Amino acid sequence: MSVHWVYVIECDDGSFYTGYTTDVERRVREHDRGEGAKYTRGRTPVELVHRERFDTKSEAMSREYAIKQLSRAEKERVVERDDECESSG
Repeated sequence: MSVHWVYVIECDDGSFYTGYTTDVERRVREHDRGEGAKYTRGRTPVELVHRERFDTKSEAMSREYAIKQLSRAEKERVVERDDECESSG
């Protein structure tokens, strides 16, 4: 059974990019090498700042869409909550 991920990376220019993958580490490396999404090319290096795990592709794609609809401030809150979880765990 595949694991599906939604991830947020912060680009070198401070912008966020949200994507879907089944392999977060590979996908971040691709973005970092300029082989990822067109948006991230020229905005490297990138840093993984958030990821969420899902059992189905459908759930992951729905969450990716939802995050992409958020304002910058709302995306920052998603990332900050992730930081809090990692530091308390």
